Amino acid sequence: MLEKLTFAAVHYAALAIFVAGCWGFGRALFTRLGGPVRHDFWLETAMTTALGVGIFICVFQALGIAGLLKLPGVLLTVAIGFAAACVQVPVWLRQARALDPGPSLTWVEKAGLAALALVALPTLVAPLAPPAAFDELMYHLPYARQVAQSGQLGIHEWLRYPWFPYNYNLLYAGALLVGDDALPHFMNALAGWLSVWMVYRLGLQYLNRVLACAAAAIWLGIGDYSNALIDMGVALFVLSAWIALWWWNESHAVQPAQGARWLALAAFFLGLAAGSKYQALTFLPLAAWFVVRRERRPAVWVAGLVCFLLPCVYWYARNAVMTGDPFNPIGAKVFGFTNWNLADYKNQVDDVRAHAALPNFLIWPVVLAPLSLAWRRSPAVHAAIVFCAYSLLVWALTSRYPRYMTASFPLLALVAVLGWQVLLGWIAGALRRLLPAKGRTGWPVRAGGVAAGLFLAVLAAVSFRHTTSELAKVSASPAEREAFLRANVPGYAVMNHVREHVTGRVYQIALSEAIYYGPNPIWGDTLGPWRYADFPLLPAAEAARRFAGLGFEAIVMPDAVARTLVGHEDFNRHFTLMVAQDGAKAYRILPPAP
Repeated sequence: MLEKLTFAAVHYAALAIFVAGCWGFGRALFTRLGGPVRHDFWLETAMTTALGVGIFICVFQALGIAGLLKLPGVLLTVAIGFAAACVQVPVWLRQARALDPGPSLTWVEKAGLAALALVALPTLVAPLAPPAAFDELMYHLPYARQVAQSGQLGIHEWLRYPWFPYNYNLLYAGALLVGDDALPHFMNALAGWLSVWMVYRLGLQYLNRVLACAAAAIWLGIGDYSNALIDMGVALFVLSAWIALWWWNESHAVQPAQGARWLALAAFFLGLAAGSKYQALTFLPLAAWFVVRRERRPAVWVAGLVCFLLPCVYWYARNAVMTGDPFNPIGAKVFGFTNWNLADYKNQVDDVRAHAALPNFLIWPVVLAPLSLAWRRSPAVHAAIVFCAYSLLVWALTSRYPRYMTASFPLLALVAVLGWQVLLGWIAGALRRLLPAKGRTGWPVRAGGVAAGLFLAVLAAVSFRHTTSELAKVSASPAEREAFLRANVPGYAVMNHVREHVTGRVYQIALSEAIYYGPNPIWGDTLGPWRYADFPLLPAAEAARRFAGLGFEAIVMPDAVARTLVGHEDFNRHFTLMVAQDGAKAYRILPPAP
């Protein structure tokens, strides 16, 4: 246990230094924008840090374009941000101490904060586990590792998505340069924690503390803190853009010049999101409609466009110049196919449709939010409900894949608590009518106290179980890491073996979820120029000749694939078994006969 605590302390120390650097950069720019009309000190602090994350991404992108994204550049950037934080922290502390502490918390509010803390506990442990999620092993971390090793932004066609925008993955590349592969998990978790704090502060400002705790707990509970995907990062930037847009809306009538600054900030956050995932582009029509109703000055729109393009134009311009498709491969049907063909495109669309499902049930009551009083009383809540309705409509008309709605989850969680409030109000009203008149006095308080106690007890048990489960995944020693990966990553042992013993090219079949632990690079995928369908292994003589001609030394596959091949005598003449372990096999390609 001591070893795991030390492991956690090292990673949280690294995260704290990075967060300080983000805050240092963000505050240096944020203070020049001026305060919003409705000042919330702690929400501003979160927005400042999110802005700093975006600045880090832009700096890393510039370094990568120049071929300088290496350890000295990363350390220098962090050092400058940390120094900026040290210079500014005394003023920030004075401002924090001067804040009004507000009224004492009621027992209901204390219960809400306790519940939020219990939900948060497992997320503090989850990032410490080694990478084991499918997509992070298939392309997010392999891309980040390739950038970290080369120091530049390249096109790697052995990856399934070589042309995607990779803004948030640049943070993972920087993390890999300074630490191990658990550190990228903290970059992902940071986005989640920051957006949870923003949701809580928004709930506190526009609703009440109990609803704020509930909204933050919902978003905290449905987020994923154990991987290095980019959905949480996109959610942070979309939420930050919405907050900046609302500050612009509040400031525009009073101070148009200052409002334009918040509009530029919102555009910058949307650019960061669009430079991380194509799905973020779907928010642009709503944002444009929201702005054009009150702002039509060309200079302001040009400034906003520049701020939007700054963090994302590289990816889209590169794709347009090199392939003719700025949205490669998503725009292939319009702009033409490059590394994908029509079958690849169809397979990808079919795969997304196969994952169609309802989102987490905790946000279902969002449809009842327009029935709440806050819908009529608060323009900010009204705007949030419109955002949620738009997001749900776009999602329903496109993917219907729950993970593709992650960018909207923070505001969906905030609005969903209003629906829960309406629903619970209906239930309480029905119970009140069922009780005799004499039994109605005081029963809501007593029932509420009992319900809160039972809820916290159950939540504590669930939190303890999840925290214990996450703690078991923490691999502080090489032996623990090896055991965890062999148990959770199919094909890990064989991939690791060929990485250590094979010097030529390696082709993998149906083991995409393990390529991060294999040689770098490694070829073979269901889509793209190295698709499995284009490299059949039978007849074996022809396959061996072709692989050898392309410089391949070995092929890796799961047992299920190997069983269909080894029964052919011809296969055994041209491929020989190297290693078989944990349900996977690696075969060496024999030189073709003269």
